[in-house]
Amino acid sequence: MANNYKYAKEQYAKFGVNTDKALETLDKIPLSMHCWQGDDVCGFETPDAGLSGDGIQTTGNFPGKARNIDELRQDIDEALKYIPGKTRLNLHAIYGEFGGKKVDRNAIEYKNFKGWVDWCKARKMGIDFNPTYFSHPLVKDGLTLSSPDKGVRQYWVEHGIACRKIAEKMGKELGETVITNFWMPDGMKDMPADRLSPRKRMADSLDKIFAVKVSKKYNKDAFESKLFGIGSESYVVGSHEFVMGYCVKNQILITLDSGHFHPTEMIADKISSALLFSPEILLHVSRGVRWDSDHVVITDDSTMSIMQEIIRCQAADKVHIGMDFFDASINRIFAWAIGMRAARKALLCALLDPLAMMKDAEAKVDFGTRLALMEEAKNLPSADVWQEYCQRTQKLNGMAMLKGVKEYERKVLSKRN
Repeated sequence: MANNYKYAKEQYAKFGVNTDKALETLDKIPLSMHCWQGDDVCGFETPDAGLSGDGIQTTGNFPGKARNIDELRQDIDEALKYIPGKTRLNLHAIYGEFGGKKVDRNAIEYKNFKGWVDWCKARKMGIDFNPTYFSHPLVKDGLTLSSPDKGVRQYWVEHGIACRKIAEKMGKELGETVITNFWMPDGMKDMPADRLSPRKRMADSLDKIFAVKVSKKYNKDAFESKLFGIGSESYVVGSHEFVMGYCVKNQILITLDSGHFHPTEMIADKISSALLFSPEILLHVSRGVRWDSDHVVITDDSTMSIMQEIIRCQAADKVHIGMDFFDASINRIFAWAIGMRAARKALLCALLDPLAMMKDAEAKVDFGTRLALMEEAKNLPSADVWQEYCQRTQKLNGMAMLKGVKEYERKVLSKRN
């Protein structure tokens, strides 16, 4: 294997690429690992918690779903054996430790998440956070922060404020900034007569949430748009234009989800535009198949383009990368490992691009050379550099990964049912 990496290093050097430097940079870029892949976005508010169809859906019933926080943490630890690089944990508010008691979402506190903070601290992991605006009786007629019912709006405003305060405390305890991402499923199945009023109400609700001061050192707010959802096919209150306008006006992070746009629309092209007007951005990397289906991420053209754009914009310190997929039809450890590894492989390939030569050709209006370099880069031995990276980070790779996950399935997951 050492000889393979030596050869790869020599080949990349011909294109002006230092593979050791690329690996050093790669290892410092954090990816946020979403907890909800492990239990199909159910959470632990109640023993029978689950999705209620508020614009979000999981399909499949593979054996071994995590049924409690201990099992979820066990599964995350297993998945981390195969995921190299700096990793954060992304939590939704429904994943608190509530001690078997019913705790209203507008009354959750830091103490409900202290166990997660201690768990992450022991693993030197940062945390990201999300208010949970779905799967709740007060998602009234498909609306939360935009509801015409003042009481409903107030409940969800209080939930958002509680989450920001929790995130701030998490950040202080961990000594790292928490990104708190807001996504609401608000919308309508059929065409509305009034598109403006719900957006006015949502903007007013968000203003109330963000008016509560929390330290930007420990919490940064992000806001996520969507094209459509299940039950909101005709109208989504938080459209891209609404969200981008609100974020730019209030200088909070714009969240771009790769499954939240038209199937032929890629978010890579939006990154440079968003960075011009928003101080930082958050990405939710997913794989939409015909719709926002949240398939497991792979190293496809969409993922490669996203990571290339981050590197080409020299924006690794301004773009926060979170994963957001959930597939219940396959082994959930495989889902985490495949998706997280695919995103980091795409980042590696972006760092291994002969970018200096490409930009030089472009500056000289030599577009033929630029295109040739882009194509030649695809045939360079990135797999050998990836293998070297896994060895350096002591993460199982190749057949060792496959055997490890299947063994865990046999010994642990298969016994949960």
